[in-house]
Amino acid sequence: MFTIEVFTFNPFQENTYVLYNEKGHALIIDPGTYFPAEVQTMKDFILRRGLEPVGLLNTHCHLDHVFGNAWVAAAHNLIPQIHLDEQPLHDGSQAIASQYGLDFEPYTGTFSYINEGDIISMDDDQLVAILVAGHSPASLAFYCQQQDFVISGDALFYESIGRTDLPGGNHQQLLHSIKEKLFNLPSETIVYPGHGPKTSIQHERQHNPFLKL
Repeated sequence: MFTIEVFTFNPFQENTYVLYNEKGHALIIDPGTYFPAEVQTMKDFILRRGLEPVGLLNTHCHLDHVFGNAWVAAAHNLIPQIHLDEQPLHDGSQAIASQYGLDFEPYTGTFSYINEGDIISMDDDQLVAILVAGHSPASLAFYCQQQDFVISGDALFYESIGRTDLPGGNHQQLLHSIKEKLFNLPSETIVYPGHGPKTSIQHERQHNPFLKL
């Protein structure tokens, strides 16, 4: 069974998720650690809980979601798992960071690629990848059917949706992704977004002003 820990990091206030189980194995999703103190916070948490990270996942590759990829990969001998169509964003993340006046050394190793429908397994626990393009070219959400939650990245927020004015964004595509994929999840599904507080599919169906059906 997954236990979910959320950290809010970097100048963009991005949510980094650590999913771990009773065996001490962990998945790190969207490590947004930018400042040294944030890296230390993550290291201390992993050490204090006695965790062994066994997977590094990115919902998408905007810079605020990949700031920590390099150190997580090096520290735990992991290969980031992304959708292939997100790699250009990752490759350009250093240039984008410079536009914000941020000094950033990105991960430069190989990647493992995730497609829609792929299952990410950790012992007896599973996440299913759902393609929710629109905020970025190939954003992914990670859904756990057994525990009724989804890590939505920047597709769906509490009473809001991801911005689509960045390169590769498409507003109509994002609305389609949410309505046809995320809103087809069970009503009780808890949504853990890339920014802000958690919500639920039911709440967003009823109250999200961007998604009135």
